[in-house]
Amino acid sequence: MDAVVTRYAPPRRVELRHALGPLAQGRTDPTIRRDVDGWWLTLRLAAGAATLLLRECPDAVEARAWGAGAEEAIAGVPALLGEGDDDSGFEPARHPLVARLHHETPGLRLARTGRMLPALIPSVLGQKVTGIEAKSAWRRLVTRHGEPAPGPAPLGMRVVPTAAVWRRIPSWEWHRAGVGPQRSDTLMRVFAVADALERCATLPSGEAARRLRTVVGIGPWTVAETLQRTHGDPDQVSVGDLHLCKRVGTALIGQRVDDDGMLELLEPWRGHRQRVVRLIEAAGIGYERHGPRLAIPEHRTR
Repeated sequence: MDAVVTRYAPPRRVELRHALGPLAQGRTDPTIRRDVDGWWLTLRLAAGAATLLLRECPDAVEARAWGAGAEEAIAGVPALLGEGDDDSGFEPARHPLVARLHHETPGLRLARTGRMLPALIPSVLGQKVTGIEAKSAWRRLVTRHGEPAPGPAPLGMRVVPTAAVWRRIPSWEWHRAGVGPQRSDTLMRVFAVADALERCATLPSGEAARRLRTVVGIGPWTVAETLQRTHGDPDQVSVGDLHLCKRVGTALIGQRVDDDGMLELLEPWRGHRQRVVRLIEAAGIGYERHGPRLAIPEHRTR
């Protein structure tokens, strides 16, 4: 299978680990992998399945793609690597830590995938469960029901199933993957309107958020997690995340806060609040944790 090849010279520096890292559902995600050759991604596009390999070079990013969707995958590389990421109006100097992180992370760009379901499905799987549980469910379901990646992709990589295939997954398969009926029911409602939701990728972020919220079971956290990836939205904050508010509070004022406290701290950067969060996450800033993690009931919309 011949590859479609291009070299993309971004107008500003971009580091693949910062642009692509947040797209992966853990290190065992069958749709994205990093090895000595570069970053491998599998894509489900309008033209068909594709495998994309991105490799950093001194002055450009080399891109190779295989499969029926190869040309479309190559055309999407600039957006995927943050070409449309506009940081005008962002004032990192409002806080010394943010200013330092911004200076130390010049290659951070917010990726825009332009594909709704591959971002929305793992976001729903992540509702009210641990990250380990959500990533395990995603890995199991995509590995079992996705198709092998085209081209010379690393062993085990898969292309996400189509909406029609997702709809046909029986209830016991969701159960074996550790997905309770609340989340699987939400996903079935998503798959029923999959075509309409995919069109949201071309809409402004605010309108896409409004339409996502019309699906029962999709709340603010799921919307934010989705639009951060599909639209590269620089202002979407994942309110309702168990750890994020504590991490932001620790970074900015040296103590843990709740969601309201996090939003208050991020308010000076409205329009770029997610950019601040990404800088904090890229720096690996955490917080001290105490006691066992409590289980959170699935019945609450997230």
